[in-house]
Amino acid sequence: MRIDAHQHYWSLARGDYGWLTPERAAIYRDFGPGDLAPHLAAGRIDRTILVQAAPTEAETRYLLDLAARHETIAGVVGWVDVDAPDAARRVAALAAHLLLVGLRPMIHDIPDPDWMLGPALLPVLRAMVAEGLVFDALVRPPHLSRLLVLADRLPDLTIVVDHAAKPLIRDRVQEPWASDLAALARRPNVVVKLSGLLTEAASGDGLYHLYPFIRTVLEVFGPDRILFGSDWPVLELAGTYADWLDIVERTIGGLAAEAQAAIMGGNAARIYLAKRGRSGC
Repeated sequence: MRIDAHQHYWSLARGDYGWLTPERAAIYRDFGPGDLAPHLAAGRIDRTILVQAAPTEAETRYLLDLAARHETIAGVVGWVDVDAPDAARRVAALAAHLLLVGLRPMIHDIPDPDWMLGPALLPVLRAMVAEGLVFDALVRPPHLSRLLVLADRLPDLTIVVDHAAKPLIRDRVQEPWASDLAALARRPNVVVKLSGLLTEAASGDGLYHLYPFIRTVLEVFGPDRILFGSDWPVLELAGTYADWLDIVERTIGGLAAEAQAAIMGGNAARIYLAKRGRSGC
């Protein structure tokens, strides 16, 4: 089974996507399962992991409702208000929906890079461990050293680094991102998504400019801890679904068939869907 481990749907009328403004014209409209279906068919993608795009629990419930009605959605990574006094209870309430497979605070929008090491997040993460939920880490390079501390504090928490921590591809800067990512990769409870990199590149960049960064991800994590994701429709700001799929498949094309299958779906099934998510995946 081929799984896109990172995609979004949204409805502008919901009004909780503060980052989604008319200046992002290419994606400033509604996107739903019908819009993605042709891309999934063309790319031979069987299922997806649907990821939150708004910092509200209402949006998470909206995504869970979509997942219940559309079999292509294998699971949902949602959001919870970690600053709420009853945050751990909120985690448990959301986790009653078995299609919820993970949670994601929008860390890359929080000004303080040490926020994740503060007192608010720890009880939420412990509640996630108890419920079998994955922690999707939406971070940038400066967060990686802090994420390393978090991974050591909670070795039973599965951490998925979204978009390989958004390296500075357009600036051609690998360090300290590469070294920090390698240190994090030595923690067995951490995996990474090969997603979101095209939108971190300069306009017109292709495989030549992306390859050094993708190679670093492959070298430090290995094929058993990398998950393919499209980041669609955010991807549309920089290219098409077919563009990104082609870049990934060309980059991993020299690996053994088993390794390619792991990256393109097997790892996502193991990480997200072993105990939760849509049955039969």
